[in-house]
This record gives sequence, C-alpha cells and structure tokens, in this order.
Amino acid sequence: MHIHNALLKGLFSLWILASALVASATAELKLNAQHAIAINNETGQVLVEKNADAAVPIASLTKLMTAMVVLDSKAPMGEKINIVEDDIYTFKYSSSRVRVGTTLERAELLRLALMSSDNRAAAALARTYPGGMPAFLAAVRKKMITLGMTHSVIEEPTGLSPNNMSTAQDLAKMAAAAAKYPEIRDITTNKTELFTLNGRPLTFHNTNRLVGATGWEVLMSKTGFTNEAGHCLIMRIKEAGQSATLVLLNTRAITSSVLDAGKIRQLLSQSSQAAAHPR
Repeated sequence: MHIHNALLKGLFSLWILASALVASATAELKLNAQHAIAINNETGQVLVEKNADAAVPIASLTKLMTAMVVLDSKAPMGEKINIVEDDIYTFKYSSSRVRVGTTLERAELLRLALMSSDNRAAAALARTYPGGMPAFLAAVRKKMITLGMTHSVIEEPTGLSPNNMSTAQDLAKMAAAAAKYPEIRDITTNKTELFTLNGRPLTFHNTNRLVGATGWEVLMSKTGFTNEAGHCLIMRIKEAGQSATLVLLNTRAITSSVLDAGKIRQLLSQSSQAAAHPR
C-alpha cells in the first residue's frame, strides 16, 4: 500500500512539474495568430490559448465539416458528378482549375476539396448531397450540435462566406472529430496528387506546406484564407511521442502560421521531455 501511495505521489509530482514547465513556456510564447489553441491529445492539457473563445470567420477550415457530413451520408464515392455553373460562388472571386463541365467521382471531389482546398469541388459535394443543399446544411447543423460547437455558424460548404464563423475552441472539437475519419487523415496528409481532368493530367498540391516537410509528422491538416479570416490553420501533429491539436486563426501571412506551428511543436516537445525526464 505504501509503495502504491508513493508511486501515485511520484506520478502526481511529475505531472505538476511538467505542467509548471509548460505553463512557464506558454506564458512566454508569443503567437502571430489572433486566435489560437493547442491541446495535448494524450493528456488533454491546453498547451497554449489565445482569444480562443471569440467567434471569427474560418475560411476553408469549413471544408473539414463539409467532408465529415459527406462521408457520414454514405453517398456512393464512385458516383460521377458534373461541375456546373452553380458550383461557382459569385459572391467572392475564387480561382479553380476544375472547370465547368468537368466530371469527377465524388471521392475525387473530396480529395480536391480537402488537399488543395478547391471551392468548386466543395460546392459540388454539397449540391449533390442526398437531399440537396438544404439537407446538407441541416446535416452540418446537426453535426455541430453533436460535437458541442455551440459558438459556430456554417452557412455554406466552402468557407468563402465570412458568415462561416467559429472559435478556436470549437474548431479544436471539429479537428478531433475529423481526425477519426481515415479518409480525412489520408487526404489531408498527402503532399501532391495527380488527377485527370478532361483528359489532361494535372498535379494538385497540399495547401499546407508543412505536410511532407522535414521533421514534421502531420496527422491531419487543413488551411484556410480569405481577406476577412486571414490565414488559418488546423493541424494534428506528433512530436516526441505525443500528439497535439492546434488551431491558428487570423494570421497575416502563411509564414506566420508556420512560425506559430513551430513554436507550438517545440512546446509539445518540451512538455514530453519534462514528463519523461523529471528533475
């Protein structure tokens, strides 16, 4: 019994030490993102938090929700879908190499929407959702309620609308849910992929430059950008044997998001080392 109690006290002291070291590092951590949160997936500990409860535009981070409800629908992934004029969102300019008239399988549209953040692909997925756009949006609302995303609003599938809003805290919940889908993990950690569009081979790249980067183990990822949202990033990463979920919203440049992610990665490493090697 005494040995058991001593072991518990030792583990508790270890946890206190690790928490203190992380808290100290967190206090000194300065992020470029205006809103952020990072959570150690193993311990549930919040590594860093900055204005994480403010609802702001989320841009293409929306597409993680789009992907989840499409996959939940069990619609045939091999079904051929035509890109039509309605898939071009006219309220905000958005370029796309997926032209009107292109025919792709639902699975291919999902890959384009997630990996290269193609807006026409995401729009087509929602338009062809079983029951159409109204059913898609109803499924999105239901999913957000299920996940406890109580401070979020999603009005369309691409993220081009500034009315798609959420908090860093809510998006961490969305990221945790999205990471449970093997398809989403696979697609969002793919660096490049070759597609055949209208008979022409085209290579598409992951919008997250950290995917495939030296030293980075990315488990799930999604980027976003609009003028209203700034640069946004959701990632699940593994470092020093532990994983973390990070959400970065409204940074001024992609490089700023990368720098912030690097700081959080270092913090996760320090947390892991403190737990493994107590002083």
